[in-house]
Amino acid sequence: MSFLEYNVKSTPTGFRKLLFLNWPLTLLLAAAAGVGFMMLYSVAGGSMSPWAEQQMERFALGMAVMLVVALIPIWFWRNLSGVAYLFGLALLVAVEFFGTVGMGAQRWIDLGFMQLQPSELMKIAVVMMLAAYYDWLPAKRISHPFFVLLPVLIVLLPTALIIKQPDLGTSLLLVVGSGGVMFLAGVHWGYFAAVIAAGVALILAVFQSRGTDWQLLNDYQYRRIDIFLDPSQEPLGAGYHITQSKIALGSGGWSGRGFMQGTQTRLNFLPEKHTDFIFTTLAEEFGFVGGVSLLIIYGLIVLFCIVTAVSTRDRFAQLVSFGVAITFFLFFAVNMSMVMGLAPVVGVPLPLVSYGGSAMLVLLAAFGLVQSANIHRPR
Repeated sequence: MSFLEYNVKSTPTGFRKLLFLNWPLTLLLAAAAGVGFMMLYSVAGGSMSPWAEQQMERFALGMAVMLVVALIPIWFWRNLSGVAYLFGLALLVAVEFFGTVGMGAQRWIDLGFMQLQPSELMKIAVVMMLAAYYDWLPAKRISHPFFVLLPVLIVLLPTALIIKQPDLGTSLLLVVGSGGVMFLAGVHWGYFAAVIAAGVALILAVFQSRGTDWQLLNDYQYRRIDIFLDPSQEPLGAGYHITQSKIALGSGGWSGRGFMQGTQTRLNFLPEKHTDFIFTTLAEEFGFVGGVSLLIIYGLIVLFCIVTAVSTRDRFAQLVSFGVAITFFLFFAVNMSMVMGLAPVVGVPLPLVSYGGSAMLVLLAAFGLVQSANIHRPR
């Protein structure tokens, strides 16, 4: 029996595909989202509105999107990668002309029923494009300088548009996540060593450029670095967020103050408690146990993505699954590090838990790609 015959006969069809859905992964996604519903209910003072109810509706829509993406063969998404990438670029350009401004940044497009953030879509579109590129590229050419330059341009083009919004946090994570996909695709480690060296030089240049005509970052971004290094400089100003976050984290102790009993949250000392700093609400109310429990759920989600990647023989499916795992890991790791004072505050939401529409839908669509890889792998 040829591989093609084996592939056709051993791949499930019709409603049988539902039997091959990665149900543990699905349940873990629902569990993480459930934590978010509970926390959004708490920060609203025991009310489903304005956040928990809308988040539930978006999660239900996102799960439907995930299911549709999962049931479509993975080769279809490989062929659509270029379209998704160009569509994402077009949206990023559209933000420059038609985007709405919020919190000092122009990152959203108002669709009426929701605020679309194209940079969220680009996180997955770049992963798809890189996976499709390395699926097409012969192995002997992967580390050739010319064939390394093209994926670098694929990454840097949307990164430049996202930095301009400005959204430094998302752009940096996009670069790191894309680098992870390239490394797993087989690009020689020497390129990454050169990039790391250049990154160190860039960091030095960033600090040296401060206050000059060629300043590389905005003033508020330098201020974030200052506050990260010493929040006590402005405990009631720029350092207020991280100071209150640390107080909330510490007050939770081992088992927390109890559901809806967090003083930092209930008395509104904690800013952005329903978005970027929602993890501190969880830690204050459920303590170390609650925080670690969510971390275990996240870790298992990443593990199931990796298992899917290593169990398939399809190059595109493998790299996409790895890419989704890396992207998901980076975002929850950076958010948790940020609210604990281990990283600068860069405005990265906690995946599946923080309130938001674009991030929820795009992330669940990305897990739909992982599910498609699992369903349509030869058995």
